[in-house]
Amino acid sequence: MYSTQIDSLNDRAFLPKVSVVVPVYNGEADLPDLINCLRVQTYPVDRVEYLLVDNASTDRTATILQAAAQDLKSQGLTIYCLTQNEIQSSYATRNAGIRASTGEILVFTDADCRPFPNWLYALIQPFAHPIVGLVCGAIVALPGKTLLEKYAERKNILSHKFGLSHPFCPYAATANLAIRRQALEQVGLFRSYITTGGDVDLCWRIQRQSSWRLYCVEQAIVQHRHRATLQSLLNQFRRYGRSHQYLHELYGVDVSQNVLELKQYLYYLSRWLLKELPLTGVKAIAGKATFLDLLMTPIFLLTRQAHAAGRREAKLSEQARAIEWLEKPQSLNPDSTGTTVVLNSSISPKTVAHTEPLSPQRYCSLHNNSYRLEPTPRDSSSSQ
Repeated sequence: MYSTQIDSLNDRAFLPKVSVVVPVYNGEADLPDLINCLRVQTYPVDRVEYLLVDNASTDRTATILQAAAQDLKSQGLTIYCLTQNEIQSSYATRNAGIRASTGEILVFTDADCRPFPNWLYALIQPFAHPIVGLVCGAIVALPGKTLLEKYAERKNILSHKFGLSHPFCPYAATANLAIRRQALEQVGLFRSYITTGGDVDLCWRIQRQSSWRLYCVEQAIVQHRHRATLQSLLNQFRRYGRSHQYLHELYGVDVSQNVLELKQYLYYLSRWLLKELPLTGVKAIAGKATFLDLLMTPIFLLTRQAHAAGRREAKLSEQARAIEWLEKPQSLNPDSTGTTVVLNSSISPKTVAHTEPLSPQRYCSLHNNSYRLEPTPRDSSSSQ
């Protein structure tokens, strides 16, 4: 039994070597703020390396990374700017960073995230317990100005709470996730050719194929930017739909718990038109409701339509089923500045594995905010 309070795990600070991997694609607008957040981390600078991996960006990302790396190096930080341009996938890009890393713990966040100063220190402390293989932290919204940013914040779209309580097996997003290197050595890396849902898949593989536990520490906080336009919000939910279909094909389970049938769409729409809109309209006139309150149901229905469309169009390729395996770190060959590295990502997988669909049996259970693996039921009729 474990507490979510990190101080209860160990009286002394746990400070293993850590590698922070950040995939970047066209991140020129986000990188300055992210780099400033990395600059002020309280984790000892001699115990952490930062690997920022450019995935064939077409903007000024490479230039910004090179300048930032030189600046941070002058402050004693270890930072590598890598490139991975063979596969357009954030998971292939993360794999490139993992292969080049040397840390005992691999930490993941994204270019559009803003980690708090104590983020890395808090995220690492649960690994002091030898059975913890994955640790996730809290994801909170950056203050939003647009109607849709405020909608996403109200709906708590980025929260880990849904994933951590999933009835099949808990999971967390790579926006704020740390994994013990040993766990990756046991079950393999991200699926390089999958375009969405790879973080869920890796969390499930680690917990189902090993005895490592997933731990959530709310003190390890990153802020994340919500989508500001309707098209970007709908694209986000379409991607969620594809992700859920891919996971269904891999595991035989339904990830989404909020799939609407046609009659439910019609019910929500008619209720909004006949009840919610008139009542909320009166409140808005009286200054007791906002424009967002008027549009909550229509936006919700649009996102569910996008999610359903994503599921319909998704088909997992055989290539995307392949799992690559961790080999010893690649040699980093810095240029004359000592900061920029061109990484050859064309590494042949040592082994290729495929995950067959499984019955949606609950192998992982939630117990006092700690997540543990239960033994897989076996009998003479079981097929492995």
